Amino acid sequence: MRRIISVLMENEPGALSRIVGVFSQRAYNVDSLCVAATDDPSLSRLTIVSHGNDKVIEQITKQVNKLIDVLKVSDLTEGTHIERELMLIKVATKTELTRSEVKRTVDIFRAQIVDVNAKNYTIQITGTSDKLDAFSATMAEHTEIIESSRTGVCGLARGEKALRAQ
Repeated sequence: MRRIISVLMENEPGALSRIVGVFSQRAYNVDSLCVAATDDPSLSRLTIVSHGNDKVIEQITKQVNKLIDVLKVSDLTEGTHIERELMLIKVATKTELTRSEVKRTVDIFRAQIVDVNAKNYTIQITGTSDKLDAFSATMAEHTEIIESSRTGVCGLARGEKALRAQ
């Protein structure tokens, strides 16, 4: 089962390594990882996507919560949440037909062309992981994908629930 774990941690050297180490000790792969400082520069928010059964994810969450750098841990998949991911994708646009197909697909998916070259377009798209996968598959049907880069999932709980230091 896909799980999204959100961690509020101190913004200190080695903190990320210790948290990811808990996953590797249990032989669980991290599918995506997104980390950045919060509005408080002494804190960072880490979002990890992994796959595992409830029991193993619960054990990992408890072990992460015991780490000295960690203030709070939340499993976003336990409740309603909003998740987004960003992808930059460069596609070949050697013909007018290809360019028009790419533009049409960009409009349908509400993406943006952020760089134009005589032979390629670089496109930015945000949304759920499924949306980005669908966009990438659709692009592959119409043109060659030269390269792509994804940020990993970033997420927040809906409503009043929040991951704060208090």
